[in-house]
Amino acid sequence: MVHPCWLYLLQGSLLLLARARQSRYPAGACPLRGKQSELNSFLWTIKRDPPSYFFGTIHVPYTRVWDFIPENSKKAFQQSHIVYFELDLTDPYTISALTSCQLLPQGKNLQDVLPRDIYRRLKRHLEYVKLMMPFWMTPDQRGKGLYADYLFNAIAGNWERKRPVWVMLMVNSLTEVDIKSRGVPVLDLYLAQEAERLRKQTGAVEKVEEQCHPLNGLNFSQVVFALNQTLLQQESLRAGSFQIPYTTEDLIKHYNCGDLSSIIFNHDTSQVPNFINATLLAHERITAQEIDSYFRQELIYKRNERMGRRVKDLLEEYPDKSFFFAFGAAENPPKRC
Repeated sequence: MVHPCWLYLLQGSLLLLARARQSRYPAGACPLRGKQSELNSFLWTIKRDPPSYFFGTIHVPYTRVWDFIPENSKKAFQQSHIVYFELDLTDPYTISALTSCQLLPQGKNLQDVLPRDIYRRLKRHLEYVKLMMPFWMTPDQRGKGLYADYLFNAIAGNWERKRPVWVMLMVNSLTEVDIKSRGVPVLDLYLAQEAERLRKQTGAVEKVEEQCHPLNGLNFSQVVFALNQTLLQQESLRAGSFQIPYTTEDLIKHYNCGDLSSIIFNHDTSQVPNFINATLLAHERITAQEIDSYFRQELIYKRNERMGRRVKDLLEEYPDKSFFFAFGAAENPPKRC
């Protein structure tokens, strides 16, 4: 939904990929009957003259979903005058500001702030990922000049200077499935690049700080809890004792089927993993519920209201322009207009 690097969360394991490959349907294809063009799309029309549009995106490589997006959505994008995104992912300032917001203050390092056990487990897990990454890379990635050391540094470089909440998100993105998808723009970024290529006017309805500050707003005990749960999950995946209940393949299938109501979208668009599970102790469950409630309020409800006001202002300011608003699927209206 937001930044393409730190919002790929809880990706699938090799076992789950193998199971997906055994499916009788093409990867990412919708198994429902009927033509793909007849399935629901994530396009809403704002009825005015000229019309404007909301289009719901997901944060996966665009090549996995582009062929399944109905022509009416692509036509709306082509015909619109102005394209707006959550953030301007083609602006160097956006990337620079996101990087700065992830850093610990006053030159501190993670080793200075994390409990010793969690720091050691984190370091051990990152060493494992670095060791495995050459085996996770695809021949196609290597053919494009993308190599394991470069990719690891691009994702995890300077990790000891990052705030724990951003390290937690980083750990969730350092999975085999996620690594195999690197090198292809996610849908949001692809649309931004296409808009630039077509010389369309573009803009963003959010500031970097508005996405960044809520993530930095967790208190320290909540952050430590979240990072510990993330490490426990990754350690269990490595040991083969845990299987995540949904995968990127599931997310892609639901999107290509036009299934907005799927519970999967709640996880993809909330930006952070859902830590509530049956294995938690009573006090841990309370902490997990507090984190879930906080992020749901800050990253979905408040964001929707803020973005809605700005969309309204834009439409009123430019009544003679056709807008195409490309936002994460959960930020779009509940039903088609």
